[in-house]
Amino acid sequence: MAIKSVSSTFTVLSSGPSLGFGEKGKGSLCSGVRMRVTMRDRGKNRKPLQKGRNISIEAIQTVQALKRAPKFEDKQQEVIHSKFSRLLKFDMMAILRELLRQDQSLLALMVFAEIRKEYWYKPDVSLYAEIILVLAKNGLFDKVDSIFLELKSEKGRLEAKNTEGFNKLLQTLMICNLVELTMDCFELMKEVGCEPDRSTFKLLVCQLESKGEMSLSEVIKEEAYKYYGDSLEFIDEQEEMALS
Repeated sequence: MAIKSVSSTFTVLSSGPSLGFGEKGKGSLCSGVRMRVTMRDRGKNRKPLQKGRNISIEAIQTVQALKRAPKFEDKQQEVIHSKFSRLLKFDMMAILRELLRQDQSLLALMVFAEIRKEYWYKPDVSLYAEIILVLAKNGLFDKVDSIFLELKSEKGRLEAKNTEGFNKLLQTLMICNLVELTMDCFELMKEVGCEPDRSTFKLLVCQLESKGEMSLSEVIKEEAYKYYGDSLEFIDEQEEMALS
């Protein structure tokens, strides 16, 4: 379990007589003298355990324990309950991203399921994009469908003003050739009140046309006209700016 460092201050009261700097041969009384003793917060000087990373020893040990556990769900759940569930939010998220980085997709899903139970958890579209990318890279498309359904179930809790996050997810789905889920994601984006921007339409039109989905591209162009008018002239303007 991660231990938080504590900085403490103690005040010592001296109420009895004590020798002071009075006249020669006489003692002076110093009642109510306050002495302040401060313990330094050692956590402020703590260095990262690994260069470029700021993850606790407990989190590193948990990742190692999960990977060493026999590939039986009950054994891995033992590690989850005995180690992972005791960690702080920062370490939980660090473990999830480390497992994703290592392509430990099934372990990452198990950890993510536990994170969703935490009181502080808020659904993040960008995080779903990271998870879906790793699942697709490992050919776990049935898991991709499941995790996308979980995202849709969080519709009422998704942040409306998160166009950047949705664009990231749309791009991830298109990279993985998941055209149907891409269109579902675009509809979800609008349902939660997240307004597509110019880059959203540019991304969808370019990706759909590159995959030969011309009819779907036309649907997106018509949608773009509702928002910006004049078809997709703004896309041409952006491309000209990029080339200039």
